[in-house]
Amino acid sequence: MRFREVIGQESVKSMLVRGVDEGRVSHAQLFSGEPGCGALPLALAYAQYVNCTARHDGDSCGECPSCRKIAQLAHPDLHFVFPVNSSSKSGSTKPTSDNFLPQWRELFAATNGYFDEPMWYTAINIENQQGIITRNEADEVIRKLSFKSFEAEYKVMIVWLPERMRTEAANTLLKILEEPWEKTLFLLVSQAPAKLLPTILSRTQEVVVPRISIPDMERYLSQKYGLGGEQANTMARLSGGDLLEAARLIQGEKEGATQLYFDLFVQLMRLSYNDRHMELLEWAENAAALGREEKKRFFANSIRLLRESYMLHAGMQNICYLWGPELDFCKKFAPFIGNHNIEPLVREMELASAQIAQNGNPKIVMTHFALTVSKLIVRI
Repeated sequence: MRFREVIGQESVKSMLVRGVDEGRVSHAQLFSGEPGCGALPLALAYAQYVNCTARHDGDSCGECPSCRKIAQLAHPDLHFVFPVNSSSKSGSTKPTSDNFLPQWRELFAATNGYFDEPMWYTAINIENQQGIITRNEADEVIRKLSFKSFEAEYKVMIVWLPERMRTEAANTLLKILEEPWEKTLFLLVSQAPAKLLPTILSRTQEVVVPRISIPDMERYLSQKYGLGGEQANTMARLSGGDLLEAARLIQGEKEGATQLYFDLFVQLMRLSYNDRHMELLEWAENAAALGREEKKRFFANSIRLLRESYMLHAGMQNICYLWGPELDFCKKFAPFIGNHNIEPLVREMELASAQIAQNGNPKIVMTHFALTVSKLIVRI
């Protein structure tokens, strides 16, 4: 992948290119940002640029043997680690990333590297399990990197979602992060760096990948989907600089899964401000029946709707990114969200999402969550 294939992020690209050109290549770098903003594509483009034998004009050539192999994710000195779990596709009860490389290459080719955790779990058929990076994987990393490079100047290890590392796996990698072999490059790509061990963070140089700017997103949407100027601008604003959200909006996902999350949110809030507690218990039972990742996406979507409702309540309609039924409901719901409850509500949703991710009993978590929310929804 070349830098020119990464959408926007010109300042980040310039910084990365300048570092390589001036001989400042940090052995461990942390690319942090949302999946739809391009952290993973940037990391791969950087790996390709570092090992390109004919780079010019601030980008890799795309033609040398190294570039061709990296673009196909098939270079012998380019390695990947990502969260996995056992599934019918792994063929192993203790799988590592290598068991899923065909699916990784296929998904990367289909999305150009713009995909998130749920999309990856769907690709490897573990939607209802939590992907993890185990000690076994960390041992495999050390084994691979102990060999001399085959062709490239740098051996590159890209670790996607290092926050999914088990503690023993992280501790295994600490030593090599602190004292790596010569010409070894670790590129960690995280959407939640705060969840990493402090010892991991202290050994990496962070590259913050911001949301894609509205003008860059507009240009991309116009070229990719043929949208007119006004429609492209609307979609760019609604997506909040997130390419995955923009794609979902354009492809009509609002009529599918996201509609389900919206309906659940509306039901919860209406039952809460009408004090219908027995029906809240029924709501909690229905919500508990969702898969793990579906429940996490419900909480993420609910936090977004709460924040947008708060913006409406505060009179900041000009920076409200809602439309259609969401906008209609949140305009009516906004009086119930203010300074008195926005932070407690968001905290409850983040807590419930974390408990679900940690295998908490879904019926207990969702019931406690629903009853707590009902106490916080008060119009003042």
